[in-house]
Amino acid sequence: MKFDKPKTLFEKIWDSHVVYQKDGYPAVLYIDTHLIHEVTSPQAFEGLRKRGVKVYDTNKTWATMDHNVPTKDQDKIIKEPMSRKQVEMLRTNCEEFSVRLFGLGHPFQGIVHIIGPELGITQPGMTIVCGDSHTSTHGAFGTIAFGIGTSEVEQVLATQTILQYKPKTMNIRIDGMLGQGVSSKDIILYIISKISTSGGTGYFVEYTGTAIENLSMEARMTICNMSIEMGARGGLIAPDQTTFDYIKRRKFAPKGKDWDKKIEKWKKLTTDKNAKYDKELFFDAAEIEPMITYGTNPGMGMGITGTIPSVDDYETQSQKDNFLKAMEYMGLTDKQGSKLLGKKVDYVFLGSCTNSRIEDFRKIAKIVKNKKKPDWLHVFVVPGSAQVVKQIEKEGLDKIFTDAGFDMRGAGCSACLGMNEDKIPAGKYCVSTSNRNFQGRQGPGARTFLASPMTAAAAAITGKVSDVRKFLKL
Repeated sequence: MKFDKPKTLFEKIWDSHVVYQKDGYPAVLYIDTHLIHEVTSPQAFEGLRKRGVKVYDTNKTWATMDHNVPTKDQDKIIKEPMSRKQVEMLRTNCEEFSVRLFGLGHPFQGIVHIIGPELGITQPGMTIVCGDSHTSTHGAFGTIAFGIGTSEVEQVLATQTILQYKPKTMNIRIDGMLGQGVSSKDIILYIISKISTSGGTGYFVEYTGTAIENLSMEARMTICNMSIEMGARGGLIAPDQTTFDYIKRRKFAPKGKDWDKKIEKWKKLTTDKNAKYDKELFFDAAEIEPMITYGTNPGMGMGITGTIPSVDDYETQSQKDNFLKAMEYMGLTDKQGSKLLGKKVDYVFLGSCTNSRIEDFRKIAKIVKNKKKPDWLHVFVVPGSAQVVKQIEKEGLDKIFTDAGFDMRGAGCSACLGMNEDKIPAGKYCVSTSNRNFQGRQGPGARTFLASPMTAAAAAITGKVSDVRKFLKL
Protein backbone atom coordinates (compact mmCIF):
# COMPACT_ATOMS: atom_id res chain seq x y z
CA MET A 1 0.00 0.00 0.00
CA LYS A 2 1.33 3.45 -0.95
CA PHE A 3 1.13 6.28 1.56
CA ASP A 4 1.44 9.99 0.81
CA LYS A 5 4.66 11.53 2.02
CA PRO A 6 4.16 13.86 5.04
CA LYS A 7 4.36 17.49 3.96
CA THR A 8 5.18 20.81 5.52
CA LEU A 9 2.61 23.61 5.34
CA PHE A 10 4.69 25.28 2.63
CA GLU A 11 4.82 22.12 0.54
CA LYS A 12 1.05 21.62 0.77
CA ILE A 13 0.30 25.10 -0.54
CA TRP A 14 3.05 25.07 -3.16
CA ASP A 15 2.15 21.66 -4.58
CA SER A 16 -1.54 22.58 -4.85
CA HIS A 17 -0.67 25.65 -6.95
CA VAL A 18 1.77 24.11 -9.45
CA VAL A 19 0.20 24.34 -12.90
CA TYR A 20 3.13 22.70 -14.70
CA GLN A 21 6.50 21.34 -13.63
CA LYS A 22 9.39 19.99 -15.66
CA ASP A 23 12.49 18.60 -13.96
CA GLY A 24 15.30 21.10 -13.81
CA TYR A 25 13.09 24.05 -14.63
CA PRO A 26 11.05 26.51 -12.54
CA ALA A 27 7.46 25.61 -11.82
CA VAL A 28 4.55 27.45 -13.38
CA LEU A 29 2.87 28.58 -10.17
CA TYR A 30 -0.73 29.81 -10.06
CA ILE A 31 -1.23 33.06 -8.15
CA ASP A 32 -4.44 33.59 -6.18
CA THR A 33 -3.97 37.26 -5.34
CA HIS A 34 -1.85 39.93 -7.02
CA LEU A 35 -1.30 43.20 -5.14
CA ILE A 36 0.11 46.21 -6.98
CA HIS A 37 1.13 49.78 -6.19
CA GLU A 38 2.47 52.79 -8.05
CA VAL A 39 6.22 52.06 -7.96
CA THR A 40 6.69 48.63 -9.57
CA SER A 41 3.65 48.54 -11.86
CA PRO A 42 4.10 51.28 -14.53
CA GLN A 43 6.57 49.33 -16.71
CA ALA A 44 4.49 46.17 -16.30
CA PHE A 45 1.36 47.88 -17.60
CA GLU A 46 3.35 49.45 -20.43
CA GLY A 47 4.53 45.97 -21.41
CA LEU A 48 0.92 44.77 -21.60
CA ARG A 49 -0.01 47.83 -23.64
CA LYS A 50 2.76 47.27 -26.18
CA ARG A 51 1.79 43.63 -26.63
CA GLY A 52 -1.93 44.31 -26.74
CA VAL A 53 -2.53 42.04 -23.72
CA LYS A 54 -5.27 42.46 -21.12
CA VAL A 55 -5.04 41.74 -17.39
CA TYR A 56 -5.86 38.03 -17.14
CA ASP A 57 -8.10 38.22 -14.06
CA THR A 58 -9.04 41.64 -12.74
CA ASN A 59 -10.94 40.00 -9.89
CA LYS A 60 -7.64 38.80 -8.44
CA THR A 61 -5.71 42.04 -8.87
CA TRP A 62 -5.86 44.78 -6.23
CA ALA A 63 -4.17 48.18 -6.44
CA THR A 64 -3.42 50.89 -3.92
CA MET A 65 -1.22 53.97 -3.58
CA ASP A 66 1.33 53.91 -0.77
CA HIS A 67 5.06 54.38 -1.49
CA ASN A 68 5.05 57.79 -3.13
CA VAL A 69 2.04 59.37 -1.48
CA PRO A 70 2.46 62.34 0.87
CA THR A 71 1.20 61.86 4.40
CA LYS A 72 0.18 65.49 4.83
CA ASP A 73 -2.36 67.34 2.67
CA GLN A 74 -3.33 64.17 0.83
CA ASP A 75 -6.25 66.01 -0.76
CA LYS A 76 -3.88 68.40 -2.53
CA ILE A 77 -1.61 67.99 -5.58
CA ILE A 78 1.53 65.96 -4.80
CA LYS A 79 4.54 68.30 -4.71
CA GLU A 80 7.32 65.96 -5.81
CA PRO A 81 7.18 65.57 -9.63
CA MET A 82 8.25 61.91 -9.75
CA SER A 83 5.90 60.88 -6.97
CA ARG A 84 3.03 62.74 -8.64
CA LYS A 85 3.79 61.11 -11.98
CA GLN A 86 3.84 57.57 -10.57
CA VAL A 87 0.60 58.06 -8.64
CA GLU A 88 -1.16 59.54 -11.68
CA MET A 89 0.17 56.73 -13.87
CA LEU A 90 -1.26 54.07 -11.55
CA ARG A 91 -4.66 55.76 -11.71
CA THR A 92 -4.50 55.89 -15.52
CA ASN A 93 -3.35 52.28 -15.84
CA CYS A 94 -6.02 50.95 -13.49
CA GLU A 95 -8.74 52.78 -15.39
CA GLU A 96 -7.49 51.50 -18.75
CA PHE A 97 -7.09 47.87 -17.63
CA SER A 98 -10.17 47.78 -15.35
CA VAL A 99 -8.21 47.09 -12.17
CA ARG A 100 -9.85 48.16 -8.91
CA LEU A 101 -7.85 50.87 -7.17
CA PHE A 102 -7.88 52.20 -3.62
CA GLY A 103 -6.42 55.61 -4.38
CA LEU A 104 -5.86 58.68 -2.25
CA GLY A 105 -9.08 59.65 -0.55
CA HIS A 106 -10.55 56.15 -0.78
CA PRO A 107 -11.61 54.68 2.60
CA PHE A 108 -9.57 51.52 1.87
CA GLN A 109 -6.35 53.26 0.78
CA GLY A 110 -3.18 52.37 2.60
CA ILE A 111 0.06 50.43 2.60
CA VAL A 112 -0.46 47.39 0.41
CA HIS A 113 0.55 44.91 3.14
CA ILE A 114 -1.73 46.56 5.68
CA ILE A 115 -4.89 46.70 3.61
CA GLY A 116 -4.72 43.12 2.30
CA PRO A 117 -5.21 41.56 5.73
CA GLU A 118 -7.53 44.22 7.18
CA LEU A 119 -9.92 43.93 4.23
CA GLY A 120 -10.02 40.14 4.31
CA ILE A 121 -8.31 39.89 0.91
CA THR A 122 -5.51 37.84 2.46
CA GLN A 123 -6.73 34.33 3.29
CA PRO A 124 -5.07 31.04 4.33
CA GLY A 125 -3.77 28.67 1.68
CA MET A 126 -3.29 31.38 -0.94
CA THR A 127 -0.35 32.27 -3.11
CA ILE A 128 0.11 36.06 -3.00
CA VAL A 129 2.63 38.22 -4.86
CA CYS A 130 3.40 41.92 -5.10
CA GLY A 131 6.18 44.03 -6.55
CA ASP A 132 7.44 44.67 -3.03
CA SER A 133 9.86 42.59 -0.96
CA HIS A 134 7.76 42.76 2.21
CA THR A 135 4.93 40.80 0.64
CA SER A 136 6.07 38.09 3.07
CA THR A 137 3.84 39.90 5.60
CA HIS A 138 0.81 37.95 4.34
CA GLY A 139 2.46 34.68 5.31
CA ALA A 140 1.13 35.28 8.82
CA PHE A 141 -2.17 33.88 7.53
CA GLY A 142 -0.69 30.62 6.28
CA THR A 143 -0.02 31.79 2.72
CA ILE A 144 2.90 31.57 0.34
CA ALA A 145 3.52 35.28 -0.16
CA PHE A 146 6.62 36.81 -1.70
CA GLY A 147 7.88 39.87 -3.52
CA ILE A 148 8.49 39.93 -7.27
CA GLY A 149 10.24 42.16 -9.81
CA THR A 150 8.62 44.43 -12.38
CA SER A 151 8.97 41.93 -15.24
CA GLU A 152 7.29 39.34 -13.04
CA VAL A 153 4.49 41.80 -12.22
CA GLU A 154 3.79 41.93 -15.97
CA GLN A 155 3.92 38.14 -16.13
CA VAL A 156 1.30 37.76 -13.39
CA LEU A 157 -0.93 40.50 -14.82
CA ALA A 158 -0.91 38.73 -18.17
CA THR A 159 -1.24 35.08 -17.07
CA GLN A 160 -2.10 34.88 -13.34
CA THR A 161 0.95 32.61 -13.05
CA ILE A 162 4.64 33.02 -12.38
CA LEU A 163 7.79 30.98 -13.01
CA GLN A 164 9.44 30.07 -9.71
CA TYR A 165 11.99 27.57 -8.44
CA LYS A 166 10.84 25.82 -5.30
CA PRO A 167 12.71 27.09 -2.21
CA LYS A 168 13.99 24.87 0.58
CA THR A 169 12.05 24.78 3.86
CA MET A 170 13.16 26.00 7.28
CA ASN A 171 11.44 25.75 10.64
CA ILE A 172 12.24 28.46 13.20
CA ARG A 173 10.70 27.42 16.49
CA ILE A 174 10.38 29.85 19.41
CA ASP A 175 9.05 28.42 22.65
CA GLY A 176 8.41 29.97 26.04
CA MET A 177 7.00 33.20 27.43
CA LEU A 178 8.06 36.65 26.30
CA GLY A 179 9.30 39.02 28.95
CA GLN A 180 7.83 42.40 29.82
CA GLY A 181 8.24 44.96 27.06
CA VAL A 182 9.17 42.32 24.49
CA SER A 183 7.12 42.12 21.29
CA SER A 184 7.10 40.32 17.97
CA LYS A 185 9.41 42.98 16.49
CA ASP A 186 11.95 42.07 19.14
CA ILE A 187 11.55 38.37 18.29
CA ILE A 188 12.37 38.87 14.62
CA LEU A 189 15.22 41.33 15.27
CA TYR A 190 16.66 38.84 17.74
CA ILE A 191 16.49 35.98 15.23
CA ILE A 192 18.11 38.06 12.49
CA SER A 193 20.87 39.17 14.88
CA LYS A 194 21.61 35.50 15.58
CA ILE A 195 21.51 34.05 12.05
CA SER A 196 22.49 37.19 10.06
CA THR A 197 20.87 38.84 7.05
CA SER A 198 21.83 35.86 4.88
CA GLY A 199 20.86 33.08 7.30
CA GLY A 200 17.57 32.39 5.52
CA THR A 201 18.83 32.61 1.94
CA GLY A 202 17.26 29.97 -0.26
CA TYR A 203 14.57 29.06 2.28
CA PHE A 204 10.92 29.67 2.95
CA VAL A 205 10.55 29.87 6.73
CA GLU A 206 7.73 28.50 8.86
CA TYR A 207 7.55 29.98 12.37
CA THR A 208 6.31 27.60 15.04
CA GLY A 209 6.34 27.16 18.81
CA THR A 210 4.35 28.34 21.79
CA ALA A 211 5.65 31.90 21.60
CA ILE A 212 4.32 32.19 18.05
CA GLU A 213 1.00 30.51 18.84
CA ASN A 214 0.35 33.04 21.60
CA LEU A 215 0.81 36.05 19.32
CA SER A 216 -2.00 38.13 17.85
CA MET A 217 -2.41 38.26 14.06
CA GLU A 218 -0.93 41.74 13.90
CA ALA A 219 2.13 40.55 15.83
CA ARG A 220 2.48 37.55 13.51
CA MET A 221 2.41 39.88 10.52
CA THR A 222 5.37 41.81 11.93
CA ILE A 223 7.45 38.63 12.15
CA CYS A 224 6.58 37.43 8.64
CA ASN A 225 7.12 40.95 7.28
CA MET A 226 10.81 40.86 8.21
CA SER A 227 11.51 37.32 7.01
CA ILE A 228 13.02 38.89 3.92
CA GLU A 229 15.57 40.68 6.13
CA MET A 230 17.26 37.34 6.94
CA GLY A 231 17.48 36.60 3.22
CA ALA A 232 14.51 34.22 3.17
CA ARG A 233 12.13 34.05 0.22
CA GLY A 234 9.28 34.45 2.67
CA GLY A 235 7.83 33.31 5.98
CA LEU A 236 4.56 31.81 7.08
CA ILE A 237 2.63 30.73 10.16
CA ALA A 238 0.00 27.99 10.24
CA PRO A 239 -3.54 29.37 10.51
CA ASP A 240 -5.46 28.67 13.71
CA GLN A 241 -8.48 30.01 15.59
CA THR A 242 -6.70 33.33 16.09
CA THR A 243 -6.41 33.58 12.31
CA PHE A 244 -10.03 32.67 11.67
CA ASP A 245 -11.34 35.12 14.27
CA TYR A 246 -9.30 37.92 12.68
CA ILE A 247 -10.60 37.28 9.16
CA LYS A 248 -14.26 36.74 9.97
CA ARG A 249 -16.65 39.50 8.90
CA ARG A 250 -13.98 41.55 7.13
CA LYS A 251 -15.04 43.29 3.92
CA PHE A 252 -13.86 40.71 1.38
CA ALA A 253 -13.84 37.62 3.62
CA PRO A 254 -16.08 34.67 2.69
CA LYS A 255 -19.63 34.86 4.03
CA GLY A 256 -22.30 32.36 5.09
CA LYS A 257 -21.91 28.82 3.73
CA ASP A 258 -18.76 29.86 1.85
CA TRP A 259 -17.21 30.77 5.19
CA ASP A 260 -18.01 27.36 6.66
CA LYS A 261 -16.48 25.61 3.64
CA LYS A 262 -13.34 27.73 3.85
CA ILE A 263 -12.89 27.06 7.56
CA GLU A 264 -12.96 23.29 6.97
CA LYS A 265 -10.32 23.70 4.30
CA TRP A 266 -8.17 26.10 6.30
CA LYS A 267 -8.08 23.82 9.33
CA LYS A 268 -6.14 21.30 7.24
CA LEU A 269 -3.35 23.80 6.58
CA THR A 270 -0.80 22.47 9.05
CA THR A 271 2.56 20.78 8.75
CA ASP A 272 2.16 17.00 9.00
CA LYS A 273 3.56 15.38 12.13
CA ASN A 274 6.44 13.55 10.44
CA ALA A 275 7.19 16.11 7.74
CA LYS A 276 10.84 17.03 7.32
CA TYR A 277 12.23 20.53 6.96
CA ASP A 278 15.53 21.13 5.22
CA LYS A 279 16.71 23.06 8.27
CA GLU A 280 15.47 23.73 11.79
CA LEU A 281 16.44 26.39 14.35
CA PHE A 282 15.28 26.70 17.95
CA PHE A 283 15.10 29.74 20.24
CA ASP A 284 13.97 30.44 23.79
CA ALA A 285 11.59 33.39 24.08
CA ALA A 286 12.76 34.08 27.63
CA GLU A 287 16.22 35.03 26.33
CA ILE A 288 14.87 37.90 24.23
CA GLU A 289 14.85 41.45 25.55
CA PRO A 290 13.74 44.63 23.78
CA MET A 291 15.99 44.93 20.72
CA ILE A 292 17.60 47.79 18.83
CA THR A 293 19.91 47.95 15.82
CA TYR A 294 23.17 49.87 15.84
CA GLY A 295 24.46 49.39 12.28
CA THR A 296 23.38 49.51 8.66
CA ASN A 297 21.54 46.22 8.23
CA PRO A 298 18.85 44.53 10.35
CA GLY A 299 21.30 41.84 11.46
CA MET A 300 23.36 44.40 13.35
CA GLY A 301 21.08 44.31 16.37
CA MET A 302 21.38 43.77 20.12
CA GLY A 303 19.40 43.79 23.31
CA ILE A 304 18.61 47.30 24.52
CA THR A 305 20.95 46.85 27.51
CA GLY A 306 23.68 45.28 25.38
CA THR A 307 26.85 46.82 24.02
CA ILE A 308 27.90 47.57 20.47
CA PRO A 309 30.56 45.10 19.31
CA SER A 310 34.13 46.21 18.65
CA VAL A 311 36.15 45.55 15.53
CA ASP A 312 38.13 42.90 17.43
CA ASP A 313 34.97 40.79 17.74
CA TYR A 314 35.13 40.03 14.01
CA GLU A 315 37.36 37.37 12.46
CA THR A 316 37.91 38.20 8.78
CA GLN A 317 39.22 41.43 7.35
CA SER A 318 36.09 41.76 5.24
CA GLN A 319 33.90 41.55 8.36
CA LYS A 320 36.09 44.11 10.12
CA ASP A 321 35.93 46.49 7.15
CA ASN A 322 32.15 46.20 6.86
CA PHE A 323 31.71 46.81 10.59
CA LEU A 324 33.97 49.88 10.57
CA LYS A 325 32.17 51.24 7.51
CA ALA A 326 28.83 50.88 9.28
CA MET A 327 30.15 52.52 12.45
CA GLU A 328 31.54 55.43 10.47
CA TYR A 329 28.23 55.96 8.65
CA MET A 330 26.30 55.76 11.92
CA GLY A 331 28.72 58.11 13.68
CA LEU A 332 29.38 55.46 16.32
CA THR A 333 33.07 54.71 15.75
CA ASP A 334 33.90 55.83 19.28
CA LYS A 335 30.99 53.81 20.71
CA GLN A 336 32.52 50.38 20.06
CA GLY A 337 32.07 48.23 23.16
CA SER A 338 29.63 50.78 24.63
CA LYS A 339 25.88 50.87 25.20
CA LEU A 340 23.42 52.72 23.01
CA LEU A 341 21.23 53.50 26.00
CA GLY A 342 21.03 57.24 26.48
CA LYS A 343 22.05 58.06 22.90
CA LYS A 344 20.24 61.26 21.89
CA VAL A 345 18.04 60.99 18.80
CA ASP A 346 16.46 63.59 16.54
CA TYR A 347 13.48 61.76 15.05
CA VAL A 348 11.11 58.92 15.90
CA PHE A 349 9.14 57.28 13.11
CA LEU A 350 6.05 55.31 14.12
CA GLY A 351 4.83 53.59 10.97
CA SER A 352 5.65 51.29 7.98
CA CYS A 353 4.16 47.98 6.82
CA THR A 354 5.99 46.36 9.75
CA ASN A 355 4.37 48.30 12.57
CA SER A 356 1.54 50.68 11.67
CA ARG A 357 -1.55 48.71 12.64
CA ILE A 358 -4.03 49.70 15.32
CA GLU A 359 -2.52 47.29 17.86
CA ASP A 360 0.86 49.04 17.46
CA PHE A 361 -0.64 52.46 18.14
CA ARG A 362 -2.56 51.20 21.17
CA LYS A 363 0.73 50.03 22.69
CA ILE A 364 2.40 53.33 21.90
CA ALA A 365 -0.50 55.32 23.37
CA LYS A 366 -0.30 53.47 26.70
CA ILE A 367 3.32 54.54 27.10
CA VAL A 368 3.06 58.16 25.95
CA LYS A 369 -0.29 59.07 27.51
CA ASN A 370 -0.06 62.26 29.61
CA LYS A 371 3.59 62.73 28.59
CA LYS A 372 5.28 65.11 26.16
CA LYS A 373 8.16 64.76 23.75
CA PRO A 374 11.29 66.93 24.14
CA ASP A 375 11.13 70.19 22.20
CA TRP A 376 13.89 69.26 19.75
CA LEU A 377 12.48 65.87 18.83
CA HIS A 378 10.36 65.22 15.71
CA VAL A 379 7.88 62.36 16.02
CA PHE A 380 5.93 61.14 12.98
CA VAL A 381 2.81 59.05 13.59
CA VAL A 382 1.90 57.44 10.27
CA PRO A 383 -0.96 54.91 10.29
CA GLY A 384 -0.79 52.10 7.75
CA SER A 385 -4.20 52.71 6.21
CA ALA A 386 -7.18 55.02 6.10
CA GLN A 387 -9.03 52.48 8.21
CA VAL A 388 -6.33 52.60 10.89
CA VAL A 389 -6.58 56.41 10.84
CA LYS A 390 -10.32 56.11 11.40
CA GLN A 391 -9.88 53.66 14.27
CA ILE A 392 -7.21 55.82 15.92
CA GLU A 393 -9.64 58.73 15.88
CA LYS A 394 -12.52 56.57 17.11
CA GLU A 395 -10.48 55.44 20.14
CA GLY A 396 -9.14 58.94 20.85
CA LEU A 397 -5.53 57.89 20.35
CA ASP A 398 -4.94 60.83 18.02
CA LYS A 399 -5.54 63.23 20.94
CA ILE A 400 -3.02 61.34 23.07
CA PHE A 401 -0.46 61.68 20.30
CA THR A 402 -1.09 65.34 19.53
CA ASP A 403 -1.10 66.20 23.25
CA ALA A 404 2.33 64.56 23.41
CA GLY A 405 3.49 66.85 20.61
CA PHE A 406 3.57 64.16 17.94
CA ASP A 407 2.89 64.91 14.28
CA MET A 408 -0.19 62.96 13.13
CA ARG A 409 -0.08 62.02 9.46
CA GLY A 410 -2.21 60.29 6.83
CA ALA A 411 -1.68 56.72 5.59
CA GLY A 412 1.36 55.77 3.53
CA CYS A 413 4.83 54.26 3.55
CA SER A 414 6.25 57.63 4.64
CA ALA A 415 9.75 57.75 6.17
CA CYS A 416 10.29 54.01 5.92
CA LEU A 417 12.01 54.40 2.57
CA GLY A 418 12.40 58.10 1.81
CA MET A 419 10.62 57.80 -1.56
CA ASN A 420 8.21 60.61 -0.71
CA GLU A 421 8.29 63.92 1.14
CA ASP A 422 8.91 62.31 4.55
CA LYS A 423 12.69 61.99 4.90
CA ILE A 424 15.13 62.05 7.80
CA PRO A 425 17.79 64.75 7.23
CA ALA A 426 21.43 63.76 6.69
CA GLY A 427 23.33 63.03 9.87
CA LYS A 428 20.20 62.89 12.04
CA TYR A 429 19.32 59.88 14.19
CA CYS A 430 15.92 58.22 13.97
CA VAL A 431 14.43 55.45 16.09
CA SER A 432 12.17 53.75 13.58
CA THR A 433 9.55 51.00 13.69
CA SER A 434 10.27 50.18 10.05
CA ASN A 435 12.15 47.17 8.66
CA ARG A 436 15.40 48.41 7.14
CA ASN A 437 18.27 50.54 8.39
CA PHE A 438 20.34 50.57 5.18
CA GLN A 439 22.48 53.58 4.35
CA GLY A 440 20.22 56.31 2.98
CA ARG A 441 17.07 54.22 3.39
CA GLN A 442 15.18 56.95 5.25
CA GLY A 443 16.86 59.74 3.33
CA PRO A 444 20.42 60.52 2.14
CA GLY A 445 22.73 60.34 5.15
CA ALA A 446 19.95 59.41 7.59
CA ARG A 447 20.96 57.21 10.56
CA THR A 448 18.39 54.63 11.62
CA PHE A 449 17.92 52.56 14.77
CA LEU A 450 15.27 49.88 14.22
CA ALA A 451 13.10 49.05 17.22
CA SER A 452 9.66 47.92 18.30
CA PRO A 453 6.75 50.36 18.70
CA MET A 454 7.13 50.25 22.49
CA THR A 455 10.86 50.96 22.39
CA ALA A 456 10.24 53.72 19.86
CA ALA A 457 7.56 55.17 22.15
CA ALA A 458 10.07 55.28 24.99
CA ALA A 459 12.47 57.20 22.74
CA ALA A 460 9.65 59.53 21.72
CA ILE A 461 9.11 60.76 25.28
CA THR A 462 12.76 60.83 26.34
CA GLY A 463 14.51 61.96 23.17
CA LYS A 464 17.06 59.18 23.53
CA VAL A 465 17.47 55.43 23.21
CA SER A 466 15.64 54.08 26.26
CA ASP A 467 14.59 50.81 27.88
CA VAL A 468 10.80 50.74 27.71
CA ARG A 469 10.62 48.33 30.63
CA LYS A 470 11.32 51.20 33.00
CA PHE A 471 8.14 52.91 31.86
CA LEU A 472 6.07 49.76 32.09
CA LYS A 473 6.95 49.45 35.79
CA LEU A 474 5.60 52.91 36.59
